[in-house]
Parts: sequence; structure tokens; C-alpha cells
Amino acid sequence: MKRSCICEICNCGRHRCAHPTTALYAKDNTTGGLTEYKEKYPTYEGHNAPTSLKPKQAYREDQGMMEGTTTFKSDYIPHEVSRRPGRQQAEYKPNSAEIDLETTYKLDFNSYEVQPFVPARPKERLHSKGGKLDTMPTYKEDFRPWEISKRELTKPEFTYQPPSTKFGNSTTFQDDFAPRGLVPRESFRPPNVAKVSDAPFESLTSNRISFIAHPLEARFVKAKEEYRPSSQPFQDHTTNRSDFQGLPGPLPKSCKPHFAKVASDVPFDERTEFRDSFQQWPVSLPQFRQQAEYVGPSVPMDLSTTSHGDFIQHTVQPFVSVKPQPRSTKSSAPFQGNTTMKDDFKAWSAQRQEMIKRPQEMRKASGKIEDLTTFKAHYTQHDVHPTTSCKPANAPMKSEAPFDGGTMYRNDFTPKKITTCPASFDSPPGYVFDISDERGHRFFRKLSSQDRDKMAVSSGIHTPKEVAVVS
Repeated sequence: MKRSCICEICNCGRHRCAHPTTALYAKDNTTGGLTEYKEKYPTYEGHNAPTSLKPKQAYREDQGMMEGTTTFKSDYIPHEVSRRPGRQQAEYKPNSAEIDLETTYKLDFNSYEVQPFVPARPKERLHSKGGKLDTMPTYKEDFRPWEISKRELTKPEFTYQPPSTKFGNSTTFQDDFAPRGLVPRESFRPPNVAKVSDAPFESLTSNRISFIAHPLEARFVKAKEEYRPSSQPFQDHTTNRSDFQGLPGPLPKSCKPHFAKVASDVPFDERTEFRDSFQQWPVSLPQFRQQAEYVGPSVPMDLSTTSHGDFIQHTVQPFVSVKPQPRSTKSSAPFQGNTTMKDDFKAWSAQRQEMIKRPQEMRKASGKIEDLTTFKAHYTQHDVHPTTSCKPANAPMKSEAPFDGGTMYRNDFTPKKITTCPASFDSPPGYVFDISDERGHRFFRKLSSQDRDKMAVSSGIHTPKEVAVVS
């Protein structure tokens, strides 16, 4: 029987054999051209890659001699260039005459005879005597100090005597302060009583004095118009309803393939690689350390401290404050609100000045107002003509020809039977694994009809000839 590889059994172009070397001592540098990308994205037959219009980066050899002529060389005409004549400098000849050193200042200035400066300050005269200088100043010579006796102190002598009791010394405030009785202070605050005026309140304002009330007419109320429904029926036709009319024809048929459920009676194998490879180890429980039981001390605790042992308590009298009590600032006497300002200044009786109004230039109309405006006076009413409608007639367009529901897809589509690639199974149906070579190719041998029936009878499994799969 002929043996077939997975690469030959596959009819979808997605299944290939593994190509790495499997021999132990085979040394072959050639590797297979199969990658994961090629397995997922196989090449399609009849599809050519687009040709690139980019020029190839190939080195071009020199095909001839290069001409060294340029636009500048071809158009340039050389001219004879002569050197520019230089300027000859004149020979220096020194002047034989003498230089005139006179200036405008010397010519215009008239010199005067000036006498030497004589200082007006007198000469310093030195008063020198041969005797000894008396350095006694006038203050010491005229002033005679008085004989002043030392002033006796008026402060009585005080001999300190320590007190017999503890903290018995009095303070300076206690010695010098003489307590006095409380003197009530008179309050000059006025009584908090509201002053009520006996004069009546004048409620007259400029608006009340100058305002003239005019009688108003009754407001015109427009009668509400009664709703009258239209006698014409409502036209609910739209542009789509008037212009589009459905054509009669059969209902479109679905091109969706028939749904066939894939089911198998083989029980589900719950074995996994983790369950096969994992070995459960015996684990012992952790040992916990038992804590020792707490035992309290039998000897009582000494709570005495250094402060309790060395501290000596003394009987001390409480401190009595000599500070006088605060005086009350309130007084029951009435407050006298008379001041120099109130006594000398007398309020004048001032009257409010009346409002200055200009005389009205336009007199108010006393008659009845006319309800006539410029628009009502000059408006001319015209008859209104209804506009003609340019809308086409609302007549449906009908056709007796049947609707052609054929499309390019329906005409050119040929339903094909979807089959499953036999190479997608671990063991392709109708084949038996035979051998695998060093390159990793797995070869299967095709079973005959007799061998297939024998295997089905021995195993009790019915091998389907075709498998239907929904894409």
C-alpha cells in the first residue's frame, strides 16, 4: 500500500509536518522553511504578488568616457587682462620759508602791565614772654565752692527681725496700702428712654400734591374666536408615499447554509497533562509551640518612692489676698446731658424749601383721546389672492411588470459542500499511522474497505466516512 504524509493528506493547505531533525547523530545544516506565520497564513493559489515599480539598486558600470565640458566652460570666453595703472605720488619738497607761528589770540589780545598781588592780611605777631604761664581759668578763679553739710536721711532706721512663724514676712504692698471703704460712683449716662414727639406726622409728598388723577376707560377685551374644524379631509401623503410604490414579486430567499449540529457519542476524556504528571506529596501538619502558663509573683510589690520617704509635710496657712474688691461703676442717679454746646447753641426753627418747578410748556389734553394711529390712518387694505401650489399631483405610480429580484450574488453563487480537513485529527479517518522518518514526517497507510470493517467490528466504533462541519 502507498504511504501518505500529513502534508499530502491535508486538503486545506494549513497542516504540515514538523521539520526539525530527529536523528541523534544527523548533522544537517539545512532547515525547513515552515514557520508559525506560514502555518496560520498559508499562501493562496492563483494570487501573484504585486510587482514593485521601485528601481533596483544595482551598480551601473561606466559605459563610456565622461565629458568634462560644463555650461561655464562652453560659454566662457577668455579675455586679455592688463594690470590697472597705479597713481604716482608727487615727490616731497620741503618749504624753504619760515613758519609763521602767530595766532588770532596773539593778534587780537592787548597785553597790560600787571603789578604783583599784595595780601591784605596783617602779618602774624608772636607774643612771646620769658615768664611762666599762669594756667588758672576764669571759672576756677571766680567760683568759690560753698561749705555744704551732708543731708540727714528722713528714712527711719529699720532693723530686720526674722519672723517667728513660717512665711510671716509682710510685703511692701501690705505695709503701705491702707484699705478704704467703697465709694459708689455716680453714673452720668442718660436714661435709655425713647423720646416721643407730640406733633402729627406730615405724610404729604410732591407726588401727592402735584398728582392729578384722571378717570380711565374700561379695558377693551377681544372676544375669543370659536374653533371651527376644517371640512376638508387630512392628506397624510408624503413624498415617499407618493413617489415610491412597491413592486409585486416573490419574497427573497435566504442564501445561508443549512445548520447541522455536530454531535458525537464518544464520552469526554477528563484526563489532562497536569493530572497525569502531578504527584501528590504527603504533607504533615505544622507543629505549634505551647506557651508557658503565667504565674503571678507571691511577694507583694513595694510602691514607696524617694519622694514619699524623704518628703516632710508642713502645715501652711492659705494665702489671703489684700487686694481690694472691684468697685461697681453703675449708679442710680440720672445722667445730666447738659453740655456747653447745648446751653449756648439754640436750634433755629427752619422750614423746608419748596421744590422749584418749571412751568409746563405743553398743556395736557383735557378731552377724550382718539384711538387713531398713523398706521390706521394711512393703511390701505388689499384683497389677498391664494398662491398656486407647484407640488405634483399625489397620484401613485404603478407598474404591471413583475419585480426582478435577481442579483449578481444569486446568479453567480454556487453552494459548495463544506468538509473537514482529515489532517486536523490526531489520526486521520481512513488512515493508520505507519512510521515517522528522521525529518519529522509522519506517514500514514490508507486502509482498505475490508480492513476498515474489521477494525469497526473489533472496536465497536462506527467510523463515519464523511464529517459535516459548519463554518
